[in-house]
Amino acid sequence: MLKTIEEISSTKRRLRIEIPPQAIEKEISLSLEKLRQRTRVAGFRVGKAPLNLIEKKFGKEVEGEVLQKLIPRVYSETIKEANLKPVDNPVFEEMGDFKRQEPFNMTLLVEVMPGIEGLNYTGVKVHDVETEVSGSDVEDVLARLREEKAVFEPSEAPLAEGDIAILDYTVEGEDKKFEAHVFKVGGPTMPADFSRGLTGKKKGESFDITVNFPEDYPVKETAGREVLFHLTVKDTKKVRLPELDDELAKDLGDTNLEELKTHIKEEIQKSKKLAVRKMQKAEIVKKLLEAHTFDAPEGLVEKELTGMVEEAAAQKGATESPEAPKGEELNIMRDSLRENAVRNVKASLLLEEIGEREKVEVSEDDMKEKVTQIAQRLSIAPENVIKYYVSKHGSLDSLRHAVFEEKVLDLLLEKAQFEKVEK
Repeated sequence: MLKTIEEISSTKRRLRIEIPPQAIEKEISLSLEKLRQRTRVAGFRVGKAPLNLIEKKFGKEVEGEVLQKLIPRVYSETIKEANLKPVDNPVFEEMGDFKRQEPFNMTLLVEVMPGIEGLNYTGVKVHDVETEVSGSDVEDVLARLREEKAVFEPSEAPLAEGDIAILDYTVEGEDKKFEAHVFKVGGPTMPADFSRGLTGKKKGESFDITVNFPEDYPVKETAGREVLFHLTVKDTKKVRLPELDDELAKDLGDTNLEELKTHIKEEIQKSKKLAVRKMQKAEIVKKLLEAHTFDAPEGLVEKELTGMVEEAAAQKGATESPEAPKGEELNIMRDSLRENAVRNVKASLLLEEIGEREKVEVSEDDMKEKVTQIAQRLSIAPENVIKYYVSKHGSLDSLRHAVFEEKVLDLLLEKAQFEKVEK
């Protein structure tokens, strides 16, 4: 059925395919016969109507259904015959007119897996970084845990760093009044001028603060402006940290303070090891890309680039907002991200080729484990993770591919050659 195959580039082929009339007629006859077995025609029992009556009534419909069924099957057979590895769906360039008892011709453009010459992925040299947990590492976590368990108590003392102020205020030049606004002195939501103006003030005091907002302040309406606030302190609260003792440890699920410290140390060690493995995997991919030269299929690059641009644009603001990048800014963004898109596609193709050679497979248990990990990290139910991927991507294929690549990277780490370095 494959008439010709033309090499357009290292990643693109043009296929000219001809479906012979006898193959089409055979499928039409089978479909008409199946239709006759379940169709009632006046004057005949079900399944006994003459085939020519069935064809006269349903012929055009059956022809369309046969072509819809035959084309993907013939394409699949042709790909195997040509020994090609498509990386995306084909693009139909030409589709011939269908006529009974005549061949049906079509021309397709297919992007294929590029040839990767001399692929070698065993013994890639990577840095092996020692991971140590210091006493200060543990102390930092303990300090954070105390802050998370802190309580705020009413206070009559002047406001200081870390205190909570309950504020009523208005802004010069604006009519709106804000009441019972909660603000932590020294908090990151406002410029430092605001906290300095609150420091030393007491409950019941009224006063003004002038704040100069920086140009890069997240709220665009306020960025770069000098704003005068008229404030009243309605209430103040002081932070009270829990004692660092066995009671705190029990509140956090451990038997005593020493056991809590041991668990913290183990978790930090685990986190550091995971960070090192992530670094090592990135190092392997980088070295494999440097060692192997091949082209990235244009279609895959465009898809990757589009996704990267959409993500970058979303970070700058919703696409409907005035701040969202548009027109020339989007083009500049695409140009700046193209190199990374090409790299991502090449890395993915490399991992796919290695995984295929090593017969890496993703089991249902692998998928369940990944879904559980994501659910635990986000503190949501596993079924909500599945719903998210299905609603966004239409299936779990993207998650399955991510698990596949992670398994390939784990395999590459097992085959790597480690070089000790000082952290």
